[in-house]
Amino acid sequence: MLRRTFLLTGLSIFHRKPVETLGGVEFKVVRNNAKSPRRYIFIHGNEDTAREVMDLHMQAYEGTAFSVTGKDRYVTVAGLKVDPNRMFSRVGAEKSLRDLNPNVDPGPALELLEREREKLMKRITPGPGSRLVALHNNREYSVKSEIEASDETSIKEPGRPRNFFLCTDPKDYAILKQSPFNVVLQAKPDPDDGSLSRLAAKRGFRYINLECGLGELEAQLERLRWLENNLP
Repeated sequence: MLRRTFLLTGLSIFHRKPVETLGGVEFKVVRNNAKSPRRYIFIHGNEDTAREVMDLHMQAYEGTAFSVTGKDRYVTVAGLKVDPNRMFSRVGAEKSLRDLNPNVDPGPALELLEREREKLMKRITPGPGSRLVALHNNREYSVKSEIEASDETSIKEPGRPRNFFLCTDPKDYAILKQSPFNVVLQAKPDPDDGSLSRLAAKRGFRYINLECGLGELEAQLERLRWLENNLP
């Protein structure tokens, strides 16, 4: 019995290891009630505010969070740099690899991403009826850049364009637009740029990205709390 208990405990620890390599990228994994279908992701390592918000949020809310361990905006796959929010399709990954690694054959990195992508998606895709929330920070990028590409928009804070929600599910948008915050809906999978939002739209799972200016910790926490308190 003691041996069996030890083995089961060891298996439990193995399946709950705090760092996992998914899609060729290393993530810290934080679970607050592993049975919760909610998923969270932080993917650009140089967006320090979003990383801190994720850590604080997971102390109070249930779900599983995946945070890239590196400190740079780009990750390294098979020795080449790639934007991690462009690796969710072959088209997006190839463009990013060629842009960031000129005059280098992207083939080995592309093949690794093709082999590993589904492993990553299996881990971060939310359970039925639930959602995946991504946290990002920006320095100049704003909701103004997304208006033309969006199906619907609700701009409640025109003076704070760098802080906004981007969602892929019309039902989520219907709730989020009732908030006092900026929200855009992008429910179409095209154009395929390799981003997680476009893949979510293609596969039909709920995805919400919360963008806030770098350094605006309280603003990002406030919006994330609103989401948790109002979105099922």
